[in-house]
Amino acid sequence: MNRVLIPTIGITVLLPVLRAQPPAAAGAGFASWNDSALILDNGMVRRVISLGEGGKAVSTDSLTFSGSKGQFIGDGTPEFALEADGKTLTGSADLESTGCRAVSDSLQGQGAALTLRTRPGKEPSLEVELTWLLYPGLPVIRKRLAVRNTGTADLRLEAVDMEVLSLALDVVHSWSMGNYARNRHLGPFVGNWEDCAVVVHDLRERRGMVLGNEAPGVMKRTTVFLDGHTATIGLTRTGGDYPFRKWLKPGERWESPWCFTAIYRDSADPWTVLNGPVSDFVRRHMGTRLAAIPQKPVFVYNTWNPFRTNVDERLIGELAAAAAKCGVEEFVIDDGWQLNYGDWQIDRRKFPRGLKPVFDHIASLGMKPGLWISLASADTSSTVFREHPEWFVRNREGKFSNLHSGDARRVTACMATGWYNHIESVILGLVREHGLAYVKLDLSMVTSAYVFDRNISGCYASGHPLHRDREESFLVEYQRCMDLFDDLHREAPNLFIDCTFETWGALQLIDYALVKHAEGDWLSNIEEPMPWGSLRARNLAWSRTPAVPAGALVIGNLTLDDPSRETGLLSLIGSLPVLLGDPRKIPDSESGKLRQWADWMRAMEKKHGYFLFRQDLPGFGEPMEGHWDGWARINTDTGSGGIFGVFRQGGSETERTVALPGLVSEREYVIRRGPDGEAVGHFAGKELVEKGFRVRLSEKYSQALFEVEER
Repeated sequence: MNRVLIPTIGITVLLPVLRAQPPAAAGAGFASWNDSALILDNGMVRRVISLGEGGKAVSTDSLTFSGSKGQFIGDGTPEFALEADGKTLTGSADLESTGCRAVSDSLQGQGAALTLRTRPGKEPSLEVELTWLLYPGLPVIRKRLAVRNTGTADLRLEAVDMEVLSLALDVVHSWSMGNYARNRHLGPFVGNWEDCAVVVHDLRERRGMVLGNEAPGVMKRTTVFLDGHTATIGLTRTGGDYPFRKWLKPGERWESPWCFTAIYRDSADPWTVLNGPVSDFVRRHMGTRLAAIPQKPVFVYNTWNPFRTNVDERLIGELAAAAAKCGVEEFVIDDGWQLNYGDWQIDRRKFPRGLKPVFDHIASLGMKPGLWISLASADTSSTVFREHPEWFVRNREGKFSNLHSGDARRVTACMATGWYNHIESVILGLVREHGLAYVKLDLSMVTSAYVFDRNISGCYASGHPLHRDREESFLVEYQRCMDLFDDLHREAPNLFIDCTFETWGALQLIDYALVKHAEGDWLSNIEEPMPWGSLRARNLAWSRTPAVPAGALVIGNLTLDDPSRETGLLSLIGSLPVLLGDPRKIPDSESGKLRQWADWMRAMEKKHGYFLFRQDLPGFGEPMEGHWDGWARINTDTGSGGIFGVFRQGGSETERTVALPGLVSEREYVIRRGPDGEAVGHFAGKELVEKGFRVRLSEKYSQALFEVEER
């Protein structure tokens, strides 16, 4: 066997860039191959891929922990599937291998790429390249496929599954856990946009597999046990709500989104793999924006609730002064600052001096200025719509369409047109001329979170340059949006992009594709009074983590002027704290308390770097009325400590034992109550991990936050 060695690549903050390595480079690597097999092995996970045996072009014969015989894969794994001009192709089809090459990315990924092509005389004529990447010390394998049209006619690509695996997990004794891996399901399972991570957990064997889908928005499709044994990770199907299609011209190449699998064993708790290896992979190696920015935000204010569009220079000045007293670090002016949608001109009746002096005032108070903008909306009265009607989405009848709400006074732009350059210039103009540091991008782009007629989605226009039909428009729109975010970051590296769930296309939607290109996701519009509003916020954060980074969850609309404002803030410290309301109504003594918490958060982030971490507290489940709940944000990379919070939501118990995950058993720790730093006690790491310590909350609706620090 000829072994190909791959050099180790250092961690960077760049997004992954795949590159080939020379066939005989020096160093240690994760891939080796000969004419009959490709072996991927990083010392944690081992995948053996057969090449050209048994009439198959390619198939995974073995997936195990390195050095173990415990098999996660059964017989007959076809490796991938796609439809080309209506013909289904898999690793078992009329394909032949043309060779392997070593590849790596900029985030320590190392692996191999295998090229397949249709056999001579077979149609359609194409090449398929399969790429696998492994990462140091993790049982995770990342994968994607690419297709190149080698024929002389255009090629229609549909029904793509980047991963197709025959599982050696028992369908009778397994759960499929969808909806961000929080909901259990028995039997055949078909996942959708809520399933960036699906766990298949074999209860009897105490082991399982995570199926990670990095496709954007509503384009995800992950299935388990549809035939009793197969799992797939891929894109949406023709005939479904948001069907994927890609047209390839002769010689054109298309790359799929990435997907990944992670295996685990010896655990009755399937969330352990998400809190551990999957979280480590996402944080260290996926290339999220939060991991790239040096300073993480810890306290954001937004004007939307209760002011809606009724904002002006005088009000903003007063709100900014009051918010600064509370320790706010980012101050975001929501809808209402502009004359119209589309042109995004400053309303001089509200802001007679423009936004520059307003932003300067916000910055002088120690806060970063932000604005709300609708990413792909324009009023029909706007100049951009009158001058460029060809940039806008068309419906089935060929008429202009407002995908967000159907209001005929407004239309949705298609990102696959010159609108891309227009909205980029608008945002960068605000950055360069006014000092914009935070942008909240909102309203529907591909499909609406509030309109449930799936025919009112995508773009039916036939003349747009980057999509031939409506089916092709879906993924193209998402890709252009992600490209835009990357372009904005290249020009304005410190710009914080908050892409709302409405823009991403479904209620409370967030996924891996979004967090790789935007720092945050405005996830909700909660307006119930506390403690029920704060319960809903904690419930939402729990439901999305640990599948996605907690620091990307921007959960609105809890208010600073609610009498239980402290409960709201402490609840949100488990995600990215954003509060709204009227801070002018807060007495100085109360704003001082909020600032103390803000200073504590900043100090804890500086000391522990907790923002990129979040873990479930053992024994504390989904936040619910009549119970206790909690979260931990422990830096498991250093083991130095972090923060954690516990909440009594009307529960009958006055005390609970809190055990802390992620600490080092051999170290000693001190626990201090936040924000005053009062020491609660000194503990051995082993004691905190295995036994915990007692927390007492005497009031039925109360909470406490703590720091845990290595001594």
